Amino acid sequence: MHLVTAASRACAALVAVLAATVPASLAAAAPATPPLASVPNPTPAAGGSVARWAVQPSSPDGPTGRNYFIYDLAPGSTLTDHLGVTNLSDRPLTFDVYATDAHTTTDGAFALLPADRAAVDVGSWMHLERRRWTVPPGKRADIPFRLTVPKNATPGDHAGGMIAALRQTGTSADGQQVRMDQRLAARVYLRVPGEVRPAVAVESVTMEYDNPVNPFGGGDLTVSYLLRNTGNVRVGGTGSVVVDGPFGWELARTAPVDLPELLPGATFAVTERITGVPPALRLAATVDLAATTTDTALPPVLRSAGVWAPPWLLIALLAGAAGWFGVRRWRPWRRRSGARPTPVATASRAASATAPGPEPLSGTP
Repeated sequence: MHLVTAASRACAALVAVLAATVPASLAAAAPATPPLASVPNPTPAAGGSVARWAVQPSSPDGPTGRNYFIYDLAPGSTLTDHLGVTNLSDRPLTFDVYATDAHTTTDGAFALLPADRAAVDVGSWMHLERRRWTVPPGKRADIPFRLTVPKNATPGDHAGGMIAALRQTGTSADGQQVRMDQRLAARVYLRVPGEVRPAVAVESVTMEYDNPVNPFGGGDLTVSYLLRNTGNVRVGGTGSVVVDGPFGWELARTAPVDLPELLPGATFAVTERITGVPPALRLAATVDLAATTTDTALPPVLRSAGVWAPPWLLIALLAGAAGWFGVRRWRPWRRRSGARPTPVATASRAASATAPGPEPLSGTP
């Protein structure tokens, strides 16, 4: 019973490498450990050197110890902040620095839009004076950017990232030269005040039961369901599954597991496999979701589904025993019912033998 969660990915940066055979973009990247994160060492091309760098929230005077960019701004507000980009290599590096929107992937990871997709949310609200920045070896550049919240911004959470991307040539495992597009980013969380509607729904609960031959051994039950953030703030929490038989007889219960952070509108598919569930004719699985926001806990969300789980071997044994007992009872009754005449037939024959004939007519001779 395992869930793929994003709890282990709670950090400040995202990184990925793409080969030259695919577009120079990144659909999703895994964050690195805050507050300072750097890319893994790629294999450089022949004669080249390894390019390594790090990003983190910063200020005009250097890093402030923040893990993320976290803001609470009203519509129409404007502020200036800084992204620190540190060159950990032995040569100058030129980066593309820009902002984009975030989303939750199907496996629950925090990810950013590909480079070829334009931002439409908080990523489009952040602007830099220029896109390309060159950082000397062993130095850090604290790059300013301006965040302007539109006057018609919707209340709730808006998520994105500030990216420092580097394009370079490297060598693949089979010795081929490839063009790599590496991105490293710091998360951005913006809360716009107003009507906050935290809500999460459990959708599409399905069950599959592997009915065992031995009804006393138990079978495997697979429960799948879909979580959807239907509110306007990010949510997390824990989830568990309770399996009941007839009359509310509890057969199994999974341990609560941490759920990933779901941004507004995101979905996350969960699959639980429960072993040793007896075939109790009818099984009911109830998803118990305890969702939370950054501010408070939400009321529990419950949703159930059922599946038939007949104990076929036990039913066959009972049916065979009932048939055998019926045959044993039917045969003696059949013999007794065929050995004696019916009382109605006997009485009819006796009445015919003793009935008097018609009286003769009498007259005067």
